Amino acid sequence: MAKDDGGPARKIADKDQMRAAIGRRDAATYEPVKPAQQLGFVHNNVDCIGCRACEMACKDKNGLPPGPRFRRVMYIEGGEYPEVFAYKVNMSCNHCAEPACLPVCPTGAIWKRADNGVVDIDSTLCIACRRCEAACPYGAPQWDPKEKIVKKCNLCIDELEAGRKPYCVMACMMRVLDIGPIDKLRAGTHPTTAIGPRDKVVERVKDMANPQLTHPSIVFVAHSKGKVE
Repeated sequence: MAKDDGGPARKIADKDQMRAAIGRRDAATYEPVKPAQQLGFVHNNVDCIGCRACEMACKDKNGLPPGPRFRRVMYIEGGEYPEVFAYKVNMSCNHCAEPACLPVCPTGAIWKRADNGVVDIDSTLCIACRRCEAACPYGAPQWDPKEKIVKKCNLCIDELEAGRKPYCVMACMMRVLDIGPIDKLRAGTHPTTAIGPRDKVVERVKDMANPQLTHPSIVFVAHSKGKVE
């Protein structure tokens, strides 16, 4: 009897050990893709007027219902009269060097492209576990309540492959949102209207998750009140 009682218990323990071993293996063997070129975003927080044309262009292009937003324009205001301030921070998927969403996806629906570093998604493989949504520190994966799956920005990969820029960039009337090789954007050597001749770019603004978590491919021309000291 004791042997029969112990059998199932041992079997369950073995399964737990197996899951733990698989978890350790996956954590140890996952190696971030190092693309030939990493594309990224630049946004000028100072000159952005908050018109949200980029948001609307993105939703229209991707056919998103009310609720999910791949690109988000955030308004930041503060101070006391007469020392008041306001600026905008514009963000979507940051196509991170080490995306947190990728290794947690159990179906492989999320992957990083080797040619341009775009973190892409095949939503037809999504099983709605929403692990990616919980893992991302920047809120990039978006739940589509209509289709009951997760979707996200893929840098308008079809436009890139056609030699054009993403819809959000093309819709920006102030030309303060742009893309380019992230290493050149960080160095200030990529020609773009988003960075003025005297502007210095930063990799982090206030209230943004620590870039060391995933190494996001984005830089900002930060407002003086939005700089991280």
